[in-house]
Amino acid sequence: MRLIDVEAFLDFDEGNVRSDARLLVELNGPKLVGTAYAILSHCWGEPEDEVQYMEMESLTKTGITTRSKVQRRSGYRKIRGSCLQARHDDLHWLWVDTCCIDKRSSAELSEAINSMYVWYANSDRCYAFLHDVDTETLPTKPDNKTFAEFNGWPKWFSRGWTLQELIAPENVHFFNRSWEYITNKQDSARKLNDITGISMDVLQKGLTFSYPSVAQMMSWAADRTTTREEDRAYSLLGLFGVHMPMLYGEGKHAFLRLQLEVIRMINDQSIFAWGWRKETGSASGFLANDPRDFRDCSNTVPGILAGLRWLRIE
Repeated sequence: MRLIDVEAFLDFDEGNVRSDARLLVELNGPKLVGTAYAILSHCWGEPEDEVQYMEMESLTKTGITTRSKVQRRSGYRKIRGSCLQARHDDLHWLWVDTCCIDKRSSAELSEAINSMYVWYANSDRCYAFLHDVDTETLPTKPDNKTFAEFNGWPKWFSRGWTLQELIAPENVHFFNRSWEYITNKQDSARKLNDITGISMDVLQKGLTFSYPSVAQMMSWAADRTTTREEDRAYSLLGLFGVHMPMLYGEGKHAFLRLQLEVIRMINDQSIFAWGWRKETGSASGFLANDPRDFRDCSNTVPGILAGLRWLRIE
């Protein structure tokens, strides 16, 4: 796992540029065990606005003109805000997906995606950065004027990857665009349940103590989107505790592979409940084509069949 050295980064940001400074440090195996770190959950901006691995790795060695351009980017300011918050929380390490993964390596990218749920779960603090929120509170109802593209809620709640980033960590703290604290997951579980459909049990206790059905978990992803079609499936790997290789270019087949892996690893027949609709009350087919097919499965009980109907708690 590659982490940002918070103090080294902030020292650099304050103008103390040393070409031998290491902003990124690899910690694996025994070195990682017991290491406290913060982790950022956010929405990617345009690729050219984010600070990616090669730029971060060479940041202390570049000229002042290049450094200044990088430091003006919204992606850099996002990392800086995360580091300042980590320092405030007495955490010396920070993980940010934009710059801590060398995406030139397909092997490293695959390892990171398959490990990401565990990385978020093992973090001491997750910072959920809501870049389109100005207030110091979460919205109390859908605002289709401000968030018209995202079902009336901040964009963060519409993205596929942020689903596991909300569920996996025990401590999720929300911040607005000015890095002002809004709330945390535990205190706002009821509001987060209203926004996401995720049960309060899962939000407050995690998956280990809640045992939601496969169909329920799929329903939480029904209205979320990802830039790459394959990531609709890859972003769910950790929720189900399964692993599979990344094959970008496979399109919708990724979601079919995910379901087959879930069937192989989890004894829960609710994965076949996807065709059910409130209008018809019936299901058809074998495997779903898309998480949206599980939209009406939020109350499906794990692995219980009643005749030809799936038992739901209404």
